[in-house]
Amino acid sequence: MSRNLNDLFREAAQLPEEDRATLAGLLIESIEPGPEADVEAAWTAEIAKRSAEIKTGAAKTIPWEEVRKELFRSKT
Repeated sequence: MSRNLNDLFREAAQLPEEDRATLAGLLIESIEPGPEADVEAAWTAEIAKRSAEIKTGAAKTIPWEEVRKELFRSKT
């Protein structure tokens, strides 16, 4: 590698938080294997099913305000 790892880290650490998060995600993706085709297909099917359930009213949704209130209530 032509650049010193410590120098590269110091430079990356100066990036705005959002850019550091993006860079971290890209680095992790670069060492993780890609999704398997059958897993990707299963997730696509699950997302389509859940979206349809929401559109038809078959799924009961909870407003974010209620979820947030419940989350903070359970922390105390």
